[in-house]
Amino acid sequence: MDILFLCVIIFLFMLAVFDLSVGVSNDAVNFLNSAIGSKAASFKRVIIVASIGVFIGAAMSNGMMEIARHGIFRPEHFSFYDLICIFMAVMITDIILLDIFNTLGMPTSTTVSMVFELLGATFVVALIKMAGGTDLGFNDLLNTEKALSVIIGIFLSVAIAFFFGTVVQFITRMIFSFNYRSNLKWKIGIFGGICATAIVYFLLIKGAKDLTFMTPGVKMWISLHTALIICGCLVFFTLLMQLLHALKVNVLKVIVLMGTFALAMAFAGNDLVNFIGVPLSGLASYQDYVARGAGDPTAHLMGALNGPAKTPIWFLIGAGTLMVVSLASSKKARNVAKTEIGLGSQQGGEEMFGSSRIARRLVRWTLSFISWVRKVTPPKVRMWFKRRFNVDDTIMEQGAAFDLLRGSVNLVLAGALIALGTSLKLPLSTTFVTFMVAMGTSLADKAWGRESAVFRITGVISVIGGWFLTAGVAFIGAGIIVLLMHFGGHWMMFALALVTVFLIIRSNRRFRKRQKEESGDVMFQTIMTTEDKKEIWNLLLLYITEQQDKFMGFVKESYANITYAFIRENAGALRKTDKSLTMHKDILKNTRRKETLCLRQVNKEVAIEKSTWFHLANNCCMGILYNLRRINEICKEHVENNFHPLPKKYHEDFETTRAMVIHLLEDVTSTLPANEITGVTDLRKRCDEIKDHISETYHNLHDQLREGDPASMTVVYVYLNMLQETQEMVSAVRKYLRAYAKLHDSEFSSRRARNR
Repeated sequence: MDILFLCVIIFLFMLAVFDLSVGVSNDAVNFLNSAIGSKAASFKRVIIVASIGVFIGAAMSNGMMEIARHGIFRPEHFSFYDLICIFMAVMITDIILLDIFNTLGMPTSTTVSMVFELLGATFVVALIKMAGGTDLGFNDLLNTEKALSVIIGIFLSVAIAFFFGTVVQFITRMIFSFNYRSNLKWKIGIFGGICATAIVYFLLIKGAKDLTFMTPGVKMWISLHTALIICGCLVFFTLLMQLLHALKVNVLKVIVLMGTFALAMAFAGNDLVNFIGVPLSGLASYQDYVARGAGDPTAHLMGALNGPAKTPIWFLIGAGTLMVVSLASSKKARNVAKTEIGLGSQQGGEEMFGSSRIARRLVRWTLSFISWVRKVTPPKVRMWFKRRFNVDDTIMEQGAAFDLLRGSVNLVLAGALIALGTSLKLPLSTTFVTFMVAMGTSLADKAWGRESAVFRITGVISVIGGWFLTAGVAFIGAGIIVLLMHFGGHWMMFALALVTVFLIIRSNRRFRKRQKEESGDVMFQTIMTTEDKKEIWNLLLLYITEQQDKFMGFVKESYANITYAFIRENAGALRKTDKSLTMHKDILKNTRRKETLCLRQVNKEVAIEKSTWFHLANNCCMGILYNLRRINEICKEHVENNFHPLPKKYHEDFETTRAMVIHLLEDVTSTLPANEITGVTDLRKRCDEIKDHISETYHNLHDQLREGDPASMTVVYVYLNMLQETQEMVSAVRKYLRAYAKLHDSEFSSRRARNR
């Protein structure tokens, strides 16, 4: 039995290694977002700065380990076997949950996961013990006061972070404006001094008592001379920042890198417990169990966990090293980073979320409130604020999502709030604080314009909703797993371990497959960051052609699959195509939105000239997709109901029509990538020929129906519908070809007329 528990502890540490790599994709990326979004430095340099912060933060995280040991439950009333089941349930649930969220690109909270997993698993074990006849109640088994303070602290941090992010950024922007370079002469020294002093105060003074190498004498001296240290740092850093500015050093970049270091340090100090706290508690439990002679694991109570946590420094440094390596190499980390950076971007871009009713109402109410404020505000005050908040004066690095001033506030404020929570032994969620600070600063910076506000509010609501969903799923999931292990014994532990490994492997394979399919929209990002208006149109034309070529290839494949499945009565293939068509509708809408955003970057004269044909081409594509969905819908319904198949006498005409349409679509897809419009006229003529052929088939079919078998009328009606929708689809292709040619050459119609 001892060997079994040793294997469980080893498995917990193996899961901890994977948990670190998964968790860093979700949480550690938070301290990179502001530096990446503001382009303060190269990615490599940011990683180096963050690595230093992670190492130092890991060294001071020892005090937080007590949350996993006795912060949620009272270990003196739980047996060794109870706690092993709880710890394993927590780790299994945590890894599966975080990996799912990271694969979806949604930031979630490792702190919320750990707390609610511990709470859910402990709650179920407490129910089992109470049902077994124990005199203990929930207050005796669960550390309800501590658990409640942790939960309140986590969710209260959402409102606090958003409020302070909005207020601090508003004041900062009011002082510096968007054209901040003209206001740096004397203000930058004070701003830099305050930021640097805040970092020193929260990360050194507040965290000093947890550093493993701090002697009691040094801690006492720091405590007695706190005010002197703060004043000295403020004067020193103010003069230093002013001197750096005089030497032409970009002080804001220095502050962003200092903030990255601060947030990385706060992250490691606060969140490392989420990844290795449970395995270390499991190891401590096992060591106490063996030291006291092993015996019956269900009778060995774990009061030893009430003692202070003494984590070996090598565990902390090793965990920090693994976090840094995972951060630099994780593709999922960058996938999650896109969510926060996109929602806070100062410029328009690819919106990751749609529109929701609550977001639309919030925007409408906000616009009404702003309108009222404008009416009651004196004109001179309005003009002053308008000059200070003139977004057109924004100064940003090439390819940045927001400026360095906002990046500085994001990092320093988030690091300060998290470090304050750490010093109070409250496991504030790094994800919650960092994300909500970023959302608050973007709101104060007017990044949520009228054309993007509904999408970004929907995104924030979706992310926050994901956090609450995390709490519920973590609680229920850990409870179910611990219940299975408690009654299933070691065989159930072994089975769940295998299931966990299988799910992890499958999840990573799916993510890699999806990454290959999506492979990043490099062209769109290039267009949005290019300043040359003439070059933008050429790039946009290539982008539009590439996207529409993919769509036409999809149309050809879908039409061929639908028509073949109808003849073969393959309901499964029709259902699969139905899902594909539904998914492609969203893809088409997203592509159209991105192309529209790109069109706004084009020279106005060119944009006005080409916009008609651009929108006509998109409308034709949407019409073609609708035709395919109508064909597939009626065919699927017919085949699923096992109605009569299409009579043999119609097969020849059907195959002829099908072949003509497929060959047309093949020729269209071969023409588009070549940007060759000389063949468009011939393709449009073929469209007319196919339409005429379908009309002739349609009329011949009407004549045959008068003498047809009534039993086959249902399938013939389906066939008629297919012919009608196919004819409409070919007509839409014909219109699309004209729009395509006009996009590439405005003289297409007149030259075609001369050729005639």
